[in-house]
Amino acid sequence: MTIVRLGYVAMSIELQNCSPSQTMTFAQFKRLNDREAAIRKLERIAASNLENCLRLLKHNAANSIHFFRLSSRLIPLANHEELSDWNYLRPLKDPLKRLGQYIKEHPSRIDFHPDHFVVLNTPQEETLRTSLKTLALHKALLKGMNVDTEHRCVLHVGGGYEDKEKALELFIENWGLVPQSIQRMVMLENDDTTFTLKDTLYLCEKLGIPLVFDYHHHLAHHEDSDWESEWVRVVKTWESSQLPIKMHISSPRSEKEFRAHADYVDVSSFITFLNEIKGTIPEIHCMIEAKQKDGALFRLAEELNEVKGITRIDTSSFEI
Repeated sequence: MTIVRLGYVAMSIELQNCSPSQTMTFAQFKRLNDREAAIRKLERIAASNLENCLRLLKHNAANSIHFFRLSSRLIPLANHEELSDWNYLRPLKDPLKRLGQYIKEHPSRIDFHPDHFVVLNTPQEETLRTSLKTLALHKALLKGMNVDTEHRCVLHVGGGYEDKEKALELFIENWGLVPQSIQRMVMLENDDTTFTLKDTLYLCEKLGIPLVFDYHHHLAHHEDSDWESEWVRVVKTWESSQLPIKMHISSPRSEKEFRAHADYVDVSSFITFLNEIKGTIPEIHCMIEAKQKDGALFRLAEELNEVKGITRIDTSSFEI
């Protein structure tokens, strides 16, 4: 038997006025003549984002949802080069502590998926430096919440740079420049345009990084459609992690827009995946990447509840 837990990404369609990604552009910041007042406004936005995160976690607890991806846009302009003197964490110490206390009282798995500009296989030193700075921000947020930082940030391998083999080796080369505390945070996911499941497995096995299998990405981009024969290898990349194996589930918007995410998850496709992996692992956490966020989770959960051989544990958890 395998326990399946569903999670969703960053936002709720059910809660009103609860965005954790409110922002201010640098152009808007510059238009405010008083720099200190502008910084205070940034801090108010960040505090509001964190308060909305707490509302989302309370919503999750009320609905027995134990897996959630936090927004990576909690603190607008946090790493902007012209705000390098801004200690953005100091005024957020208490909101972060409240978040961490709630997570402790209502245990759930939380993680991040930093934006696409975080690239570790870049040939550009400045891009790598900025990427590491962004990952350090995520680490600081987790530590502010007193959450173990191990395996909390999902990344894509990065750019292909017109030579995929060289790009893979560049990831390995740059990995040696990544501080160990940041290395501990990283999980890698196969993508839908460049680095396939086998490419990503190569890096994960070589560097000891857990692989987050994205089923939709694999269907969109692969050398061999047979992922099942690689599943044992995927599972082994998680052997050193304290967390259960994680995967991403989503569905194509259409045949024409196959790579784009649909509003909801196609239950038959998900069941095909579950039938292949059931019994191979004790527990799996499935992050739903769908436009309807928690609405997609609730619909998928109801559909799974009607499937023979699947036993519901609570709103978002099942046994197969």
